[in-house]
Amino acid sequence: MMKAKNISLFADPKMSGGKRAKERISKIVIYVILGIISIIWILPFVYLILQSFAVKYETNLIVPQQWTFNNYIALVKDPVYPFWRWYLNTLIIALIVSVLNTVLTLISAYSFSRLRFKTRKGYMKLILVIGMFPGFLGMIVTYYMLKQIGLANGVPGLFGLILVYISGCVMNYYVAKGFFDTISKSLDEAAMIDGANKNTVFWRVIMPLSKPIVVYTILLAFTAPWGDYMLASVMAGGHTELYNVAVGLQQMMSKADGTKYFPVFCAAGVVVSIPIMILFFLLQGYYVEGVTGGAVKG
Repeated sequence: MMKAKNISLFADPKMSGGKRAKERISKIVIYVILGIISIIWILPFVYLILQSFAVKYETNLIVPQQWTFNNYIALVKDPVYPFWRWYLNTLIIALIVSVLNTVLTLISAYSFSRLRFKTRKGYMKLILVIGMFPGFLGMIVTYYMLKQIGLANGVPGLFGLILVYISGCVMNYYVAKGFFDTISKSLDEAAMIDGANKNTVFWRVIMPLSKPIVVYTILLAFTAPWGDYMLASVMAGGHTELYNVAVGLQQMMSKADGTKYFPVFCAAGVVVSIPIMILFFLLQGYYVEGVTGGAVKG
């Protein structure tokens, strides 16, 4: 009878003993390093969740000595800091921006992928060059331009904020374009032979095959308004009820007693992360496929 061979989980069984040992050791080292990095990465989130249940802020303690759920209740009942108004402002802005950004970005990417016109390469290079500059460099100019048309402060400032968010969405065309490049152009030609135009090809042929990149674009656009502080603080114009969560929570910690509100701040951080986490976990497979698909071609 032939003896069964021991198949290593870490190395190719065809390798010699020395090479197999080196391969096993190298992978163990990599796993250990990745494990340490994962712990370092997740520790702040664990701390945030634990402190959201603390009765009061306790220095140098990760696990609170006394637990309570009142911090989450305070988010609703606090008369000074209307957290849920900030939350609703951010959610509405994020939903509008995610829809408009997705449509405009995908249309632009499809145009660069499928259409051929004289200035195509020039536009693509120009967009990439402009994208190298940080967005806050033009923030002052953008503010004064919006102020001239009445979209700077107060309630109109929210519409101006949405306008700014969607105005630069074409800058993110390259990932979606790379994904569209992987879809065979023979599908376009077959549809056009049957009488379809470019618009029909895009909505009826390309879009049903592009769920991963659609999900990727939606997630990217949805998460952007949640973390914006500089532009959102300027556009709100000092109106507390018009803040988004980033501006509101910063004002809470800077103008109030930071020690008193720190557990409430942590509870707010947990609540703010919930919609993004739900979206990401539900659409994770599409998200990864969209990123990898868009990286195949440029």
